Amino acid sequence: MTGDASVHPMWLPDEAFRALGARRVLLAADVAEPVVATVLDELRRASARWGGTVVVADGSTPATGHDVVLAVASHAATPGSGSAREAHASTAPYAPVLRALLGGALTVDAGAPLQDGMFAVGRQDGVAVVVAAPGAALLYGMHALVRHGERAFEGPDELLWDLPVQDVRMLDHWDNVDVHDVMGQVERGYSGGSIFYDAGQLRDDLSRARAYARLLGSVGINAVGLNNVNVHRTEARLLTDRLGDVVRLAEVFRPHGIRVYLSVSFAAPMTIGGLPSSDPIDPEVQAWWAARAADVYAAVPDFGGFVVKADSEGRPGPFAYGRDHADGANLLARALAPYGGTVFWRAFVYDHTQDWRDRSTDRARAAYDHFAPLDGRFDDNVVLQVKYGPMDFQVREPVSPVIAAMPRTRLAVELQVTQEYTGQQQHAVWLGPQWSEILAFGFHGEGSRTVAEIAAGLPGRGTDPRPFPAAGLVAVSNVGDDEFWTGHPLAQANLYTFARLAWDPSADVRAVLDEWIGLTFPGPEPGGGTEPVVRETLHAVLDESWRTYEAYTSPLGVGFMVRPGHHYGPDVDGYEYTPWGTYHFADRDGIGVDRTRATGTGYTSQYPAPWRDVYEDLATVPDELLLFFHHVPYGHVLRDGTTVIQHVYDTHFAGAARTEELAKAWTDVEGRVPDALFARVAERLAEQVRSAHEWRDQLTTYFRRKSGVPDARGRTIY
Repeated sequence: MTGDASVHPMWLPDEAFRALGARRVLLAADVAEPVVATVLDELRRASARWGGTVVVADGSTPATGHDVVLAVASHAATPGSGSAREAHASTAPYAPVLRALLGGALTVDAGAPLQDGMFAVGRQDGVAVVVAAPGAALLYGMHALVRHGERAFEGPDELLWDLPVQDVRMLDHWDNVDVHDVMGQVERGYSGGSIFYDAGQLRDDLSRARAYARLLGSVGINAVGLNNVNVHRTEARLLTDRLGDVVRLAEVFRPHGIRVYLSVSFAAPMTIGGLPSSDPIDPEVQAWWAARAADVYAAVPDFGGFVVKADSEGRPGPFAYGRDHADGANLLARALAPYGGTVFWRAFVYDHTQDWRDRSTDRARAAYDHFAPLDGRFDDNVVLQVKYGPMDFQVREPVSPVIAAMPRTRLAVELQVTQEYTGQQQHAVWLGPQWSEILAFGFHGEGSRTVAEIAAGLPGRGTDPRPFPAAGLVAVSNVGDDEFWTGHPLAQANLYTFARLAWDPSADVRAVLDEWIGLTFPGPEPGGGTEPVVRETLHAVLDESWRTYEAYTSPLGVGFMVRPGHHYGPDVDGYEYTPWGTYHFADRDGIGVDRTRATGTGYTSQYPAPWRDVYEDLATVPDELLLFFHHVPYGHVLRDGTTVIQHVYDTHFAGAARTEELAKAWTDVEGRVPDALFARVAERLAEQVRSAHEWRDQLTTYFRRKSGVPDARGRTIY
């Protein structure tokens, strides 16, 4: 809790705890453990609010008189199973009552060890039960009960096991300690200031950070990056004389099972250490990093590790010394290795000083060209952090081929919850369908390993059963000190959806959205749930919002067309003659980037079969990625029978019109959601309508003038 009633509770309002808080709860776990203490605090708060009771079990606690039991066990097995023959007698003081309660459903004195994050949830003899592995799993299991609501206390006796698919479920924060003169307090932040820092200092009052940690723990996030990957002078000192700030933030996140990470500058041995070099093979440089790692772990024993952006967009890196990224990453990994730390090394590396006249240089190729040859050379505690697409978090781009190219390297797939290129939390754009599509993509066709399985180290269905290196999913967070946390209140759905997909990438995203709606908008009647009109309206606004945004912005995968610098609003040629490599090559005859092997940059060669050939051929490339892979005439006919130019006209008029419908639909919930939330969403939807029409008018006018082809429907184009 923030202690500030004006701050929105997101998906953890008091009402969400009604069903659990009204019951008689037994907690069978060691309350000296930080995460168990958090569970106990949640239970006591809920019972105080809703009239239930909480008992902490000991050796004399009776096995009856409880509606809910939450317990920790290191091992478990179904009686009669093969693993039940492997004895591991529990010596916990609450073990007798747990044995009596579970009866024949589960034994905690035998079986295989429970995996990290694993828990069983269900019913036994009419009692709601959670049995969880040591660590944060009990917190996860308790929140599973919260999400189930009254359903947790209904139905047959059965226990269902759950555990996270991804080992690492991480949110990076691009927060600056100092207010940057261009990027502000939070780079690409659209939700106010930082909840960690304020004008050069760690905040004295970290109540918002504590409330945020509580929210993240409730949905299984287990790692947080504390500062911007573009590390400036003050942020670099979090590693040295500002280490006390890291200690305080670690104390905030630890009770929720979350480890903290620092973004560090590769040049830190020079800029804050006074060395003449940052060369990764220099023994003095190696010793400096080893000493800094020792300092950090002495202060924060459960510190996660480092996040690094190197040789990217002007950031220092190993290229300055003739070294490669494996050399650079391994330098830091070896400093962290004695303490179990990890380096997240970002693969976002490309030439940002490109000559726009040079069509042979292709930014999309860069990450693969730099990193694929290094597969197998990274130490085991290096995770290569790869953006989901080859460009930069666009509304539509193909999945990065780097993800499939490095089977001997731990890979984390990076998404962006903050809406840098998808409306900047001025537009209602729910990204769940995009992420679900990306995570389900199979590089070698049907049945092959998906993006999610590669990140998780899973073999896929019917494929090579050998073990693969595992990492997880990472995303750039979208929160700030705004009263609704995310600027646009409906952008909370993106934060929730990322966390739930990091837990289970195969989840039905519309069911996830519905779950978020049910928790966040509980309705006026006690225990009555979300009002149908509120649920229906939120689905109407959000379900297809990603595709609506795509319809009125950059067409057919070509990307960008935004205002340079801040990236909000349309500017078709804004980046066309810049060194950033983000071109569309529109001329009087056609548009698109030729990335084929036959006549273009050869980017299609970076994909395995069948995609290398699917993307190469105009007859098979998906229409939604046509202009990413091919330069085509405006008269090229898409699969629905329309030409490219007519598609631009039709989608931009339809997308803009759809935003008007969404703004009108929102009026149906006035008086049914909090007034301040209603007003904020209405204001943002009005801006979305304005912006979508500006996108429509600029893009249709640009291409009408460029191509000379009129709109077949005769609509007004300027």
